[in-house]
Amino acid sequence: MGKRILVQRKGRGGIQFRSRDHLKIAQVRYPPSSDGVLRGVIREFLHEPGRWTPLALLELEDGTEMVYLPPEGVHVGQTVEIGEMASIRTGNILPLSRIPDGTLVCNVEIRRGDGGKIARRSGTYAVVFAHEGDKVVLRLPSRKERILPGSCRATIGIVAGGGRPEKPFLKAGTKYHRERVHPKRWPLVRGVAMNPCSHPHGGGSHKRPGRPTTVTRGAPPGRKVGHIAARKTGRGKRRAVTSRNR
Repeated sequence: MGKRILVQRKGRGGIQFRSRDHLKIAQVRYPPSSDGVLRGVIREFLHEPGRWTPLALLELEDGTEMVYLPPEGVHVGQTVEIGEMASIRTGNILPLSRIPDGTLVCNVEIRRGDGGKIARRSGTYAVVFAHEGDKVVLRLPSRKERILPGSCRATIGIVAGGGRPEKPFLKAGTKYHRERVHPKRWPLVRGVAMNPCSHPHGGGSHKRPGRPTTVTRGAPPGRKVGHIAARKTGRGKRRAVTSRNR
């Protein structure tokens, strides 16, 4: 009798797969939209253990506070403008329709008022590629393009904390403490290194699955590993195009 594979344990939702709420400071969201320009001052930078991106405490002129996702180049005491009439400057928050083409942006909303969903990890950014009427073509960090409403807001600049993965961990203990604050299991063991009773890819005299790794979408949890409902796997074969001479 083997053990339950990782996807089965994730589906059950144990404590090792849950987000550590006590390590969260606050939600990083934009304030409700208002007419004109809303200004705020960066009071301090914050560290959230469950997040790899630095945060900033922004004190708005109406007396409220918000947790802000700072881009590279901002500093304590800097004034941040929020609104349609805000100036085009690093750190300001504007609708995509007001941001010129070629500008690097981060924390971009998918729908107006969702608080930001795209390019939120340290060192990431998206590019305002083109304007098409009331729509904006956005080039994502994955180099794909997406069309969004021009009313969606974004922060001008690149998310701070870039270059974080370049520092080596040097020892397993450092990696352990870094991973344990996130809702996932570490270390991960390859399925081909397990016994056949513990994983569908286990067993055999060589470290290979020994069978096709593509499974159906409706496979049971004990078999749902590998390429799930893959349309295509491996390298595509080049087709020789021949032209007929008439």
